[in-house]
Parts: sequence; structure tokens; C-alpha cells
Amino acid sequence: MRFILSLITWWHAETLGTRLFTWRRGVRVGEDEAGNTFYRTRDDKRRWVVYAGEPEGSHVGPDWHGWLHHTFDQNPAENPLTHKSWEKPHQVNLTGTPAAYVPAGSLRRPHPVERSDYEAWQPE
Repeated sequence: MRFILSLITWWHAETLGTRLFTWRRGVRVGEDEAGNTFYRTRDDKRRWVVYAGEPEGSHVGPDWHGWLHHTFDQNPAENPLTHKSWEKPHQVNLTGTPAAYVPAGSLRRPHPVERSDYEAWQPE
């Protein structure tokens, strides 16, 4: 089913063109902890990712993101980056999901907080 969907849509997986290009010219470089597979051409002019699940750019961690954009020459599978103790682990973009950040007092909260420090203006 995934193959049929990739023939007619781009949002379920890689397109047919990407699949053919990967098969003909792609050199598999590595895979990240999310299961995304990374490729490059033999001359290393083009780099791309085939997502394991939903094709969302924030699913790629900062290490592989730097490699994809030619910030790093060596890929993180061969030469992992050292992380500082104060760095937080990578988190995908949660905007638009139920797990998105909702500040206190927001109407999107299931139980909005009643404010006692605010009095609504009433016309006389």
C-alpha cells in the first residue's frame, strides 16, 4: 500500500522520482535513531534523507541536519559529535499536536486557570 501511495502522493513516503534517483545514484551513508536513512551521491554534491515515518523535517536530529546541509563533512555515523552536558536531547516539532506547549491561562488548556489578578472592563 505504501508503494502505491508513493506513486500518486508525496506526503506518505518518498516519491517515485526520489526512489528511482536513490536506487540509481544513491550511496547509503547511515541511519539515525529515528530510523531515517541518509544518502549521498558518489561525488557528494547532493545529500538527502528518506524518512522512516511521517516526512517531517524536524524528525532529523541536529547532527544529521548539519551533515545534510554540508556543515559537517563527515557523517555522524562515522564521526559522532560530542555533546555538552547542558544540551537537551533533540525533540521534534510538536506544534499542532495535543502535546504542543500551551501556556498557563490559555483557552486551549483543558481547564483554563481562573485569574484573580485581572478584572475585565465593563462599560458603564
